[in-house]
Formats: sequence, C-alpha cells, structure tokens
Amino acid sequence: MSDQLNTLSQSSLQDYHDCPRRFELRYLQHLAYPAIETEPALENEKHQQEGEYFHRLVQQHLIGIPAEQVGKLANTPNLQRWWENYLSAKDLMGLRDQSKLYAETTLSAPLGKFRLVAKYDLIAVSGDRVVIYDWKTYRKRPKSDWLNVRWQTRVYRALLVQAGAHLNGGKSFAPEQIEMIYWFADFPNDPARFAYKADQFKRDWDALTKISDEIKTASDFPKTDDTSKCNYCPYRSYCNRGIRAGDAADAELETEAEELFDINFEQIGEIAF
Repeated sequence: MSDQLNTLSQSSLQDYHDCPRRFELRYLQHLAYPAIETEPALENEKHQQEGEYFHRLVQQHLIGIPAEQVGKLANTPNLQRWWENYLSAKDLMGLRDQSKLYAETTLSAPLGKFRLVAKYDLIAVSGDRVVIYDWKTYRKRPKSDWLNVRWQTRVYRALLVQAGAHLNGGKSFAPEQIEMIYWFADFPNDPARFAYKADQFKRDWDALTKISDEIKTASDFPKTDDTSKCNYCPYRSYCNRGIRAGDAADAELETEAEELFDINFEQIGEIAF
C-alpha cells in the first residue's frame, strides 16, 4: 500500500468498508472523478454548497456573533429555512448558556500506522456530560439504525474518548459521559441520538485497529459485490458499472464528500505516539 496515506477519517473508512476499490481510487491513486455523481448534477452541487455554508453560519453564531447579523447571510430559500429551524430548536439555543462549546474542532489520535482524524461540528461540555453535535442537511431523514452502524458515529465517539482529555481538564472522557446527536436542518424536531458505553468503545476501537491494519497491509482492493453501492459512486465508469447515477436525495445518504483537512498537528487535540 502507498506510504503516502498517513491519516484515516470516517469518510475514508466508510469508503473502504463500502468498496475497497473506491478507497484505492480516491485515497491512494487520487484520481479525478470521471462520472457525474448524481442527477441532476448542478442541483446536487448547489445543495452541498449550501450545506457547507449552513455549517459556517452555525459556527459563527456559536462563537458569539448575534443571530440577527448571521441570519442576514442566509440568502437562499434552503439556508433561510435551515437557519429558522436552527433558531427554533430550543435545545440548540441553550447551548451557549449551559456549556463550554468547541465548534469546528479537530481531534487526532494514533491508530496503528496511521493517525485517525475527525473534524467535529460541535462538542458541547456541560458538567460531566459531553455531547457531539453533527449538522446534516439531508433531503431525507435517514433511519437511526443506519446511522448507528456508520463509521462516523463510531469514529466520533471513540476518538473523543481517546483524544478529548484536553477538553475535560486533562482527564479523558468516560464513554458513558458521551452522547452523539445528529441534528437535521430539514427535520429539526427529529434528531438522532446515540449514547455510548464502555463495551461499545472497546468494540469500536478494536474494529478501528483491525481495519487500519488491514488497510496498511492490503495489496489488493477488490470491487464491492453490492452493485447498489455503484449507483452513487463517482468512479463507477472505471469499473464498467455504468455512467448515470442515482437520485441525489438517495445519493447523499450513501456518499458524503471527504473532509478536506489542512492539518497542523500542533494546533489540534491529539494524543502522542
């Protein structure tokens, strides 16, 4: 395997889990996307850009910029709706008064021969409780059972245990202190909540260690046998599995863009090798 790959993230792990060949093309060969990812492409691209912009609006509000000022930047129908839903979510509005907030925070920890890296939309620490918030602008509200087994849910909670001590006075968080909440901008009253336990953390970290070792020693990256995964894969033409993609609303539940990390390990929360 290429020695140039030094970090793993929830996105790269999910790609490897879904299709090792996709992982190879994206993270090892760094190939450009040869196929339109979803139909219609321009509409989906705009939706993704709006989602990224919504994240920035929420971040600005959480660091103290008045809601009235931030709201002026919600200049599309989607952004206006999402912003209004955010302001109406009472649990979210009480965050600044009740918690220490760490918005857009990146954590890192060693994982085998790699570093595991995750960028969190928000980590809120209140007393002995810590909540991970992740904002989603999905067109469809995914099933909680589906989210529960995704690598994002597993990575974000496990990595907070491993690398979050500096957010807790130098003491590592116990798994039982942690909850992860997916908040859906188009379904504001139906968040997905996931508590955590010590046995889950052990299971997750063991699984992460196993998959990182597998990636490091892999010499072959086969195509997935589940061809339904190909409907939304931008690399499917490399595999002769079609050119046209599936519906954008379904695609966003299966494929999320990899986080682009501009990593300075001296500035992010981590534990040493």
